[in-house]
Amino acid sequence: MRLAREGSTQRPGPQRTTRIRTLHQGPGRDPNPWSPALPETPSPSTAAPAASRYADDFLAVVQTLPESRATIGCVVPAYNEEESIGQVLEALLAQTRLPDVIHVVVNNTTDRTVERAARFAGLHTVTDEHGGERFTEVFVHDIGENPDKKVGALNYGYTLVEGLDYLLGVDGDTVADPRAVEFLEAEIASDSRIGGISAIYSIDDRPFTGVVAPFLIAGQRAQFAAFNMQNMLRGRNMAVLGGQYSIFATRALRDAMAANRQTTPWVKDSEVEDSLLSLQIKSAGYLTKISARARADVGGMTTLNGLDAQQVKWNYGAIELMWPGQRGDTKGQPFHPNLRLRWFENLSMAVNALTRVLFLVLLAGSLSIDAFVFSPIWLVPPVVAVLLNLRTALSMQNRNWRDILFAVLILPAEVYMWIRLGHFVRAWTKFASRKQVDNWAAQAKAERGGGHAYLAPVLVALAAVVAMVAIWFQLTPVVQSSILWIGWPVLGVITVLQTLGMFGKLVRRHHGYRV
Repeated sequence: MRLAREGSTQRPGPQRTTRIRTLHQGPGRDPNPWSPALPETPSPSTAAPAASRYADDFLAVVQTLPESRATIGCVVPAYNEEESIGQVLEALLAQTRLPDVIHVVVNNTTDRTVERAARFAGLHTVTDEHGGERFTEVFVHDIGENPDKKVGALNYGYTLVEGLDYLLGVDGDTVADPRAVEFLEAEIASDSRIGGISAIYSIDDRPFTGVVAPFLIAGQRAQFAAFNMQNMLRGRNMAVLGGQYSIFATRALRDAMAANRQTTPWVKDSEVEDSLLSLQIKSAGYLTKISARARADVGGMTTLNGLDAQQVKWNYGAIELMWPGQRGDTKGQPFHPNLRLRWFENLSMAVNALTRVLFLVLLAGSLSIDAFVFSPIWLVPPVVAVLLNLRTALSMQNRNWRDILFAVLILPAEVYMWIRLGHFVRAWTKFASRKQVDNWAAQAKAERGGGHAYLAPVLVALAAVVAMVAIWFQLTPVVQSSILWIGWPVLGVITVLQTLGMFGKLVRRHHGYRV
């Protein structure tokens, strides 16, 4: 048996530990001469560098471990989007946080949407500024003729991503800022109570020229800005998670489906499938929010008939959800918290219609009998309205000179308000008629340039004016004077209350929000 000499060491290994064996027995020595001694205690001068090297090696190993993060599946329903689908996919692939998978679901299309989208199919690798690589894969699905249209496409996409943590819904004409997905994910992951978050919507007005299209786009931009700011100032609680660019927690979708005994998240019971799903998510105990930073430009309506069809469909669907009782499979929920803003919007539109009609009728009646007396106090409401429109324009993130002119020139905003009043009247008229109408088909037809239903409010207004003029001149001067004597004070009271409401919005703090 070979004895280890005192001071001899083992062969170097991964950890250099010196073991000493000795035959010498003295006070405090191990009685077993063959037992290995404890490692030598390193001196303070060598302990620090060794610990530092060990820490550096440990951190290097940790950095090589794969990170655990949530998964995002993106669903892009597309119907006749050959002009925009390429830009949408390019914007998705340029995101700082790529979705883990992108499914383009083409339905009922009659153009080259499939061919344009197919150019992006396959695996995509993106190198970020730090040299790291990010991956995503694009799949294009042509589901052909689908009677459920966009709802069917969304539900088809949901079956493909339901196992992931989040579903990102993107319309086939919506282009987002490069950090939109990153912001949406960070916000929804920050609070487990959030079921869905919508981006801040606007419209890119740069591609449009002429007169009608830029005017309509400016009006829609102002409408989006006012709506977004109103939701932000309500604690960023969003009544409608618009399908244009919203992220949903798939657990919230599953809970909403279970609570409503549905096999799919979206149902075609309502003209506004996004509003209905938002109500269901809220009722399931989740929060519905608008993002503070994620932005997206949606496709705007550039024709009067296209804008009319879209707005009437939205308003009709909202009324259907608001109204007590049940129409078909849609049950009204008048007291749902997500519909309070809808009630306020409809009441505001009704007041706007009443004040304008009363003013025109009373003005015409006063002039007809030489009884009109101008008072400068009537300039206060339009001045407050202009200031409110200007503040809304200044709160826009990407405002331009068109937005400012639309706000400060009274005529454009007033004309757009009359157009919106036409949509409001048409939606309520269709709802009151109880006639079953496919507003999806009507919008598709209008976007193709067909139909003249948007002219109906104008014709009705002209007929009403003719009727009132005929009746007015049949009245005696005493009756005419009595109507004016009562009508002007009533209009004055309503206008004062409306002006106070606008002034309250004008002086309300925006807390730094940009829309």
